[in-house]
Amino acid sequence: MIDGRAIWTRNAVPKHSQYGESLRRFKGIEYRRWDPNRSKLGAALTRARQTQYELLPEPGDTCLYLGAGHGTSLSHLHDHVCGESNREKGRIIAIDLSPRCLRDLIHMSKKRPGLVPVLGDARKHSAWGIMVANRVDWLLQDVSQAGQADIFISAVHRFLKPGGKGLLSLKAASERWSGEGERAVFDAVAEQLEQAGLTIVERIDLHGLEDNHCLYYITN
Repeated sequence: MIDGRAIWTRNAVPKHSQYGESLRRFKGIEYRRWDPNRSKLGAALTRARQTQYELLPEPGDTCLYLGAGHGTSLSHLHDHVCGESNREKGRIIAIDLSPRCLRDLIHMSKKRPGLVPVLGDARKHSAWGIMVANRVDWLLQDVSQAGQADIFISAVHRFLKPGGKGLLSLKAASERWSGEGERAVFDAVAEQLEQAGLTIVERIDLHGLEDNHCLYYITN
C-alpha cells in the first residue's frame, strides 16, 4: 500500500517488527513501513517513474530471490506474496551464500510459512536448483559479485517463466573497474541484458537511497 510517499505492507506477523520499522493500523489492519533506505527493492519502488505498481510479484506467486541477505526486503516481499499463515499460498525461495544470513532467514521462516531459505552461491545452479522445481513468476537478484549481469542472465534463462518479471539490483563497485565511472557500468550492463534477449521495462537509478546502485526491471 502506498500512502503519500510512504510504502506499507500488511504485516504477516502481527505485532512483530522485523528490523525496527514502524507499525501502523489502517482500517483495523496492521501494516509495516517499508524503509527505502534499508532495502534496494524498497528504494526502487520509491524511485520508479513508470513501473512503481508493476515491480512486485502478485500475491500467491512463486518467487526466487538471489542474495536474500538478512531478510529486510524479503520480509516485506513475504507480507505481499504470502501473507499471514501463507493465506495467499505463495512461495519464496531465498538463496544466500552466507551461513550467518541463512540462520537469520531460517529463524524468519519459522514465523513466515511459504519462505524457503537455501544456502547457496547464486552462480552455482547445480547445487541448489533442485529446490526450484518449476519456473518462477518473479526473480530478484541482489548479489555483490563481479559479473552480476552474467549471473542474472543465466538465472533468468533457467528459472524465470516466459513473460515473467526479473529484477537485477546492480552494484557498480562490485564490477571490474574500467576507469569510466558507474554510469558507463550501468550503460554496459543495459546493453548486455538487451543483447541476451531481455526487454528492459525500466532502469531505475537508486542514487540518494542506495548510492552506486541501479535496478533493472526486465521481462523475458
